[in-house]
This record gives sequence, C-alpha cells and structure tokens, in this order.
Amino acid sequence: MRHVRGNLATVVVTVLVLALLGVVAGYVWSVLAPGTRYVLIEGTRQPLDPETQSLIEADGWFAVVTGAFGLASGIAGYVLSRRHPPVEVLVGLAAGGLLAGYVALMVGTSAKGTVQAAGPGGFTTTTSLGVTAYGVLFAWPLLSTAVFWVVEFAVSYRQREA
Repeated sequence: MRHVRGNLATVVVTVLVLALLGVVAGYVWSVLAPGTRYVLIEGTRQPLDPETQSLIEADGWFAVVTGAFGLASGIAGYVLSRRHPPVEVLVGLAAGGLLAGYVALMVGTSAKGTVQAAGPGGFTTTTSLGVTAYGVLFAWPLLSTAVFWVVEFAVSYRQREA
C-alpha cells in the first residue's frame, strides 16, 4: 500500500507543479500574443478587421509558449525521475501538461482586454486572447512526453552500447 501511495504522490506532485507553471505560461502568452480588435454589435463580437491575422498569431504564440514549457518540463521530469519510476512521472507529465495548457488558456484569456467607446457601430474592444485551433492545447503534454521518451531512449541506448 505504501508503494501505491508513493507512486500516486509522484503523479499528483507532477500535475500540481505543472498546473502552477501553467499560470506563468498564461501570463507569458498574454504578453507575447497580439490582441484582436472587435466591435460589439447588439451583444455579439465581430472582428473589427475581418482579414486580421491576430487570431492565428495568438494560436501560434500559444503553441510556442506551451511547447517551450513542455520541452522544459519533459527534460526536468526525466532528470528528477531518477529516484522515481518513470511511468508515474510520465503519467504526471501527460495529465499535468493537459491541465497546465488549460490553465494557461484561462489565465491568458483573462489577462488582457479593455472596452472602449466607439462610433455608431457599437463599442470597440481589444479583447482577451483566445484560441481558435484547440489542438494547440496538446502542445504541452505532447512535447513533454515526447522529449521524456527521446532522452530515455538516448540514455538507455548509450548504456546498452557501453
């Protein structure tokens, strides 16, 4: 029973640490990604410039920021897992990466935005960020688990050759 508690504690601690890093990633994303200008007409948001690329840029910056955090957490997870079984750390990286990506999205979307009065078309606002391609939420867990396994393979391959 003690063994199970230790393994569960490893997973929970990994998930919680990554969730806290998700807060930092959300703020970094909100600083780097451009805001999108909208017009609020009768309670609905319409992009001020229908041909704007800022929505795509926000998705790209989200993928870059969470991907960088995923790479760093995968390497750190491998280095710190020498005392713990790697399966529990890997499960923690996957689950924690999903949670951290969601936390980063929530923090980033609430960190930026102001409403300003405009002309007869309604109110103009620079809104909070958002993602339109929800697949970028998988950047963190995908890269953290992938780099974990690449490093594990490289180290074990070198040990087998020696």
